[in-house]
Amino acid sequence: MQHKDKDVKIEIKVDEDTAAGQFCNYSNISHSPEEFVFDFIFVHPAPPPGYGKLKSRLIITPSHAKRFLLALSENIREYEERIGVIDLHARIDDGGSLQ
Repeated sequence: MQHKDKDVKIEIKVDEDTAAGQFCNYSNISHSPEEFVFDFIFVHPAPPPGYGKLKSRLIITPSHAKRFLLALSENIREYEERIGVIDLHARIDDGGSLQ
C-alpha cells in the first residue's frame, strides 16, 4: 500500500494577545528521547543583571523539531537572499540578541 501526502487545510483561530506575539532575546533548547523543549526568554538589559522571564515554552516531538529546523533554514535562506546576511556578532544596542 502506497501512502501519498494530501494537502490538509487547517483553520487556525488566534486571539489578539497571542497574535501580538512576545519579544524574546534569549532562547534555550533541551531534549529527551521523546521531546524537544524550546524556551523563549526575555532578559532585561538593565539592572539587576541576569533578570529574565520565560515568555513561552514549546514542547514538540523529535520529528516535528526536525521539520521545524528545515522550515527555519529555508526561511533564513530566503531572508538573506532578499535582505542580506544576518550578522551573528551584532551588538546588543544595535538590535542584536544575547544569544
